[in-house]
Parts: sequence; structure tokens; C-alpha cells
Amino acid sequence: MRFSLVLFKRFQTIFHTRLASSYVVQELQADQYGVPSEVLKLNETTSIDASQLKPNDVLIKLLASPINPADINMIEGKYALLPSSLPATFGNEGVFQVVDHRASDEQVRPGDWVLPKILDWGKWRSYGIVSINDLIKIPSDIGVESAATLSVNPCTAYRLLKDFVTLEKGDTIIQNGGNSGVGQAVIQLGKLWNINVVSIIRNREQGMNELVDYLKSLGAEHVYVEEDLRKETLRKTLWSTIPRPKLGLNCVGGRATSDLLRVLDKSATLVTYGGMSKQPVTVPTAEFIFNDLNCRGFWMSRWKAENYKGSQFAQMLYELIDSIRRNELKAPQCEKFLLSDYKAAVEQAQKPLNTTKVLLTVE
Repeated sequence: MRFSLVLFKRFQTIFHTRLASSYVVQELQADQYGVPSEVLKLNETTSIDASQLKPNDVLIKLLASPINPADINMIEGKYALLPSSLPATFGNEGVFQVVDHRASDEQVRPGDWVLPKILDWGKWRSYGIVSINDLIKIPSDIGVESAATLSVNPCTAYRLLKDFVTLEKGDTIIQNGGNSGVGQAVIQLGKLWNINVVSIIRNREQGMNELVDYLKSLGAEHVYVEEDLRKETLRKTLWSTIPRPKLGLNCVGGRATSDLLRVLDKSATLVTYGGMSKQPVTVPTAEFIFNDLNCRGFWMSRWKAENYKGSQFAQMLYELIDSIRRNELKAPQCEKFLLSDYKAAVEQAQKPLNTTKVLLTVE
């Protein structure tokens, strides 16, 4: 009986291998740093199939992967986290679907959605093989756009609101870059947690009313342009209706941040998590001394590196997923491009004042 069982299992393996489909792996790679549209190339590697899977390996297929500002900076070689060697496949986040696996106890099944946790495993690829230990299984009922953009911007917003200041109902925070992916998530989480969110955005000649209406549809109640930080409204008037901000969130830098610091409450905290203007953060001396301000920095990649092996990362994801299911946290507006159309995708992602998230897909 035991001999027959062994033969049966061997037959299963051989039969499965023969029927296994092969998948051509497309990867967006660069062998040098530089202008993304010039150095990126779409490489097709040797096809893979289930016969290559080792114990606990999972074969996954790309559903969608966004192009974030950090991705652009990495390709340019201007980011703190860079590939250990070149050529390298880029892409910091994305959602994949399980095609096949050698994981035990049916931890995943074909068709399941998963998020790769490995920071240095480029997500801009059509297929890949990853250990089950480096994947987080997520529900497939939240929409591809929400799943693809879940692990960077909403998680950054979550940690910014949770880790630096104890916020209570009715407290106020102020942020620049209010229309960014993180800014949109801050607006929605702030509304969910009953926090006043004041959002500062850059003025623009076209589409301003549409942008403000869109942010208000997400729950924004206080939207202003950068110039308003130097006017009476934000210098004094607004704080007669809501408390002064005890937390400021900065992703811009330069004068926009200096002006933001001047409206913070005493002993407030400013957290810088980006620098889109590529200008330094300059702290006004009087406010810094007399208002006892705190200035901190935050980098989501470092937080992930320190926490992704524990349960805190997964718990945060599932809490955010619950909010998505209740329609309390919406994905950003997205535009999809095939991996093969990567040049147009990168150019679209780099357009000034772009308010949509570019997603790379394979179909």
C-alpha cells in the first residue's frame, strides 16, 4: 500500500508538470540610473512554470503595480533605498494573483490575491516566484486599484496619524500635498477618526475647482492653496472654529513648509515624509523656539523593513482593508497601462500636477 501511494504521488507530480503552462516573464529593468523613459527596458526572461517551484514557493501573476514618486527617484539613483546591483527590476508595490504553489496546508490557492513584502523584489514584472513567507494574502473583493495602492500611501497615512502625536476626536492636523496619494488617505482616515484635517494644495490654472470638489467628495472640509498660509484666514481666523493643528505633515519642503510651521499650535510636531519641491525644510526660528515645535522625519520603507516580519504590518493592512470594504477608504483615481507601454506610463506619472495614479498591468 505504501509503495502504491508513493507511485501515485510521483505520478501526480509528473502529470502536473507535463500539464503545467509556461509563462514568459516580462520585467521592467534598468542597467544604469538615469531618466526613467531612457534607461528602463522591457526584458523577457526565460519562461517559468510550476515545475520550478520548490517547497513553500508560490508562482504569482501581476494584477497591477503603481508608479510612485519613490520609484522614479530610485530609477534616477536619487533615493535612499537602491537595488544592491544592476540590472534590477523596479517597482515598490503591487498586487499579484496566485497561479500555482508548493505551500503546505493550503495557505494559498490559485486565484488568491497576495502582496509581496520583500522591499528589494521589483514588482514591475508579469510573473514571479516568491516564498509563501514573503507574501501577505489579502481578500479579492476590494478592487484591483485599492489592492495595488494599499501598501504604500494608505499605510504611510496610517502611521503618520498614529505614531507621532496622540490625536483625539476634534483635534486638528494640517498637511501640504493634500491631493497626493498620502494626502487623500489622510483626508479619509481623518474623517473616519473624527479628526479635523486642513489640506494645503498647490494652486493651478486649470482643474482647480474639479480638484477641490474631488477632495471634498473624499471627506475634505478645509482645503486651501499654499498662498493662503500667509493670509488672515489661516494665520488667525480658521482657528476660532477648530483648534490649531497639533500635527503637521510635510511632503513638499521649501517655503510651503516654513509657512505651514507658522500656523501650528504650541508644542506641535511637524513630520516630513517627502520633499517634492526638492527644497530644504527651513524652520522659522521664532516659532521653533517660542512655540517649542518638534520636527521629525518618517520613511515608510524603513518602517516596513523593521516591522514586516511581525504582525503589526498585517494588522494595519487588514484594518485598512476593512475600511475599504465599508467604502470609508477609496483608492485614488487610476489610469492603467500595459507593461509593454511603459514609456507612456512613466511620462504620464511624471506630468506636473498629475492627480491620477498610473498602474502597470499585463492585460
